[in-house]
Amino acid sequence: MNAQDRRLKGVCVGAGYFSHYHYDAWQRIPEVEITAFVSRDPNRIRAIQERFGIARVYSDYREALDREKPDFVDINTPPQTHLEMCREAAARKIHIICQKPLAPTFEEAKTLVREVSQAGVRFMVHENFRFQPWYRQIKKILDAGTLGRIFSLYIQTRMGDGWGENAYLDRQPYFRHYPRLLIYETGVHFIDTFRYLLGEIRRVMAWLRRLNPVIAGEDCGLMVCEFYSGAIGVWDANRYNEPNYENPRYTFGQTLLEGEHGSIRIYPDGRLTVQQLGGPEQPIAYEPSRHGFAGDCCYAAQRHFIDGLLTGQPFETNGWDYLKTLTVQEAVYQSATTGVPVEVTYGQEGDNV
Repeated sequence: MNAQDRRLKGVCVGAGYFSHYHYDAWQRIPEVEITAFVSRDPNRIRAIQERFGIARVYSDYREALDREKPDFVDINTPPQTHLEMCREAAARKIHIICQKPLAPTFEEAKTLVREVSQAGVRFMVHENFRFQPWYRQIKKILDAGTLGRIFSLYIQTRMGDGWGENAYLDRQPYFRHYPRLLIYETGVHFIDTFRYLLGEIRRVMAWLRRLNPVIAGEDCGLMVCEFYSGAIGVWDANRYNEPNYENPRYTFGQTLLEGEHGSIRIYPDGRLTVQQLGGPEQPIAYEPSRHGFAGDCCYAAQRHFIDGLLTGQPFETNGWDYLKTLTVQEAVYQSATTGVPVEVTYGQEGDNV
């Protein structure tokens, strides 16, 4: 897409809690102009207009797409709305960035990806965790071969927002009703990040539990991934118990990555260190942002989307690639149900995965 000499026009669909991170990021990307947004909630409309100054608002997203004729649409609405909205945008040849969860079911996600691909529009999943600055920095270190062969990746996550009758607060109360929760909503981020850092996953084993009886889905789990490289990845998580650090939503936990020459650690405050075998732990000089969400990863993801539109380069989290992440997600749920390890079988691009 040759748009180097003009601003790309966008329309945002959705005005809930997380959409504010999207709007904030769009305003800091100079090649983008958000001309309108879509919402039916007067309180949310008022909040978006007062904070971000976007005057035009529609109650019908189809009308917004027809009248605004944007270059792209940012879909930040509940998962059950995504297939229909993406169909409508694709039919109008409008490029799409769509929040996760991508769809209520894996089958619907595959249908969505297949249809937008056949329509010939550019499509990216707003999977932002891999764009967190500590993971981008670690990827550079791994690519440089500093640790040699990687043995293991361990991430521990404790959120403390899922206990009691008011689980997930007013921020995301709908989480209480998700039949699948921990892996579907949060763990999928880490599956994708695992793939970004260490490559494809060969086999998984998982144990999932529900600790809070007032919610519908699982809120506690241990996910073990075996990579084709031979490395092991572990995500040890629950959204019930509280962590002992100030902001659990900054790094979403703490990380230890070990290899034949040493280890890397991410601390909950974003500090990053490397420790070579036989040597002391040393800080890695970088400056993770405190703006926005989790190191400003929404900005980084959206910047990546716009760069892809401008240059024609592929998106890291394009639809076909993201189906691989969802394939692992389904294997995790299968393992938790059957109590045995599950081999991950990926399809090819264009297959029914």
